[in-house]
Amino acid sequence: MLQSKKRWNVQECDEQLVNEFVENLNITPLVASLLLNRGMTTVEAAREFLHVDAQTFHDPFLLHDMDKAVARIQQAIDHNEKIMIYGDYDADGVSSTSVMLSALQQLGADVDFYIPNRFTEGYGPNKAAFDKISAGGYQLVITVDTGISAVEETAYARELNFDLIITDHHEPGPILPDAYAIIHPKLPGSIYPFKELAGVGVAFKLAHALLGELPEHLLELAVIGTIADLVPLVDENRLIARKGLDYLKLTKRTGIEALLSVCGVKREEINEDTIGFAMAPRINAVGRLQDADPAVHLLMTTNAEEAKDLAKEIDALNKERQQIVNDITEEAVEFVESMYPPDENSVLIVEGEGWNAGVVGIVASRLVEKFYRPTIVLSIDSENRIAKGSARSIEGFDLFANLSKCRDILPHFGGHPMAAGMTLNSDDVEELRRRLNEQASNVLTEQDFIPITSVDTVCTTEEITLENIEQMSALAPFGMHNPKPKVLIKDVHTASMRKIGANKNHLKLVFEDSGVSVDAVGFGLGYILDEVSPIAKVSLVGELSINEWNNMRKPQLMVEDISVDEWQMFDYRSAIDVKRFFEQVFTDQMKVVAFHDSTIDKYKSMLPMEHVVLIQHEEQAKACMFAGEQIVLLDLPPSQKWLEALFFQGIPSRIYAIFLTEEDHYFDTIPTRDHFKWFYGFLAKKGPFDLKRYKEDLAIHKGWSKETIDFMAKVFFELEFVTINNGLISLVKNSAKRDLIESATYRQKQQQIEIEKNFIYTSYVQLKNQFQDIFKRSIE
Repeated sequence: MLQSKKRWNVQECDEQLVNEFVENLNITPLVASLLLNRGMTTVEAAREFLHVDAQTFHDPFLLHDMDKAVARIQQAIDHNEKIMIYGDYDADGVSSTSVMLSALQQLGADVDFYIPNRFTEGYGPNKAAFDKISAGGYQLVITVDTGISAVEETAYARELNFDLIITDHHEPGPILPDAYAIIHPKLPGSIYPFKELAGVGVAFKLAHALLGELPEHLLELAVIGTIADLVPLVDENRLIARKGLDYLKLTKRTGIEALLSVCGVKREEINEDTIGFAMAPRINAVGRLQDADPAVHLLMTTNAEEAKDLAKEIDALNKERQQIVNDITEEAVEFVESMYPPDENSVLIVEGEGWNAGVVGIVASRLVEKFYRPTIVLSIDSENRIAKGSARSIEGFDLFANLSKCRDILPHFGGHPMAAGMTLNSDDVEELRRRLNEQASNVLTEQDFIPITSVDTVCTTEEITLENIEQMSALAPFGMHNPKPKVLIKDVHTASMRKIGANKNHLKLVFEDSGVSVDAVGFGLGYILDEVSPIAKVSLVGELSINEWNNMRKPQLMVEDISVDEWQMFDYRSAIDVKRFFEQVFTDQMKVVAFHDSTIDKYKSMLPMEHVVLIQHEEQAKACMFAGEQIVLLDLPPSQKWLEALFFQGIPSRIYAIFLTEEDHYFDTIPTRDHFKWFYGFLAKKGPFDLKRYKEDLAIHKGWSKETIDFMAKVFFELEFVTINNGLISLVKNSAKRDLIESATYRQKQQQIEIEKNFIYTSYVQLKNQFQDIFKRSIE
């Protein structure tokens, strides 16, 4: 067997609906099942999803307070009041700020922006910032991607006598700020049709309302925050993402062009991954290490030289951020393993003195990936006794809900069910750890701590076609709630497998079934080659793609996980270097089974003795519990019955066959009954015969080996046909007639010959079939 790295949660589809979609939408069954698994339960809903370009945006005035906010902003523009956009330092906040600035500048407003410093001010509105804004003569402040938790700060804004309009998408708390207006799709009683907008999506809706028509030119900004903030890419977010990517390919924004250049991305190659893995990390890096202002300046500049310089600066900051993340992650992993091991903690809270608070969210994500526990990573400021951090969760543990139960020790926190940010007194960290672990123990089971891969559908090799893969692209852009489709291919044979890459850590394979073969690549899965036996059937989970090379287009599977459901046989019988096996192949999950003391003595220096099990009789073999285990058969037992007894308790998951032998019984000269008859007659004619003196002469005369003569002599002795005294062998007169099989030595020799024939001198397939037969007999 080979256990998959994650739990495979395979979605099931209503076949009747699949057929209905196929008939009405002119799509393949594979694509129909993908649509159903994304919640499209009617033909009309599926058609809208596929033809997203034909959809329209919701009326922005359906958002609560939109009319009030628009009127106040228009009044500020008409009266030339100074307006401040108050943003956030991540990609969503930066793009939100840029959308709002662009819209207000287009309307001729006197507008500027303010983004707090992550390290000196922290997340969201703060009183010191409001003091500066008020002193600057600003009479209207509009927050973007922040503010819904700023109850005290909003009250302070009233004291400073400026109006505050809050636009946000984070989870509202039990008490809302008393702002001039709040635009938020999740407000209690909201009638807005879609609740899952990103911060930039809310800002885009306000821009739409202000400008009086859909600001399509701002979609190239809106798409950045929408994809970067990992909001569900369905409904209006899907429309923003789809149209936004199209506009991004045609961008005339000097800063975006410069950013794409340092990312090494060509316009025609732009897709959702361009934002998720190239643009957004660089934009985020600025606010993680310093003030986020340069990121806004980059998106807003019209000066090519300035754009080029800013893009280079931001790219350099991203490289610095990557190194910082690697260093802190290394420290955090050591902290977890030494102080709060995952098997004793349902929630991991890791803190470090002076850790960069701007990257702790990334570190938390890495720890979740490694340990699969809800994780909070905190940067400790011991001088001020403050802990600032970020949290990431797993399925089944709502971070926002559980942190809400700890509000008394969390003066500042906010976020979503899967991610959150917070500030607390460093003295309260241990109490937070205790509470969250207690809360988690009430809702999480052992099963919840095994990572999950959601698989869209089971796919046959015949379905892996260029047409199917091309049709799947109609579901893009992919993201939250519309992930890249993952398929499961079950129980197929591998035609070839090999390690590739400079370090041989990747896997290249070809699998086949029903006469169809498909290429596949598994990045980071090179180790799998040593864990899949030659004729095993494998199941693979991954993403389908098209490999274009040398003007040829072929389907391929990008493999993410592999399993083998059947027991496996690994053959190490031929010219095996035992030392190499135990140095390079052996793992702590294996148990080494030996049946002879001499084998262990001979190889003791290289054997992992704590894993060695010596079996010296059949009943001992029968008592062994090897069901589901990985076992190494170091040598062969005296009889095949011992092997049947060995698996009486159940079938192992893997057998590594080495079968070391001291002597080759199968190729020995095997005495026949005629040999024994001649030797008996020889002794009867010659009388007592001195084996010590004349055995070699007799062997030469007959063309036998000396061992053959010793063997026959021992058999005769056991059958009481002869006596042997100090090497002198003599017939016993009038001995009872007995069959050769009554000799233990003769029986053992026959058994050794038989077991060597069946287990050493056989092909791989024959060997596996031998064990298959043994398993059947063991459980009968």
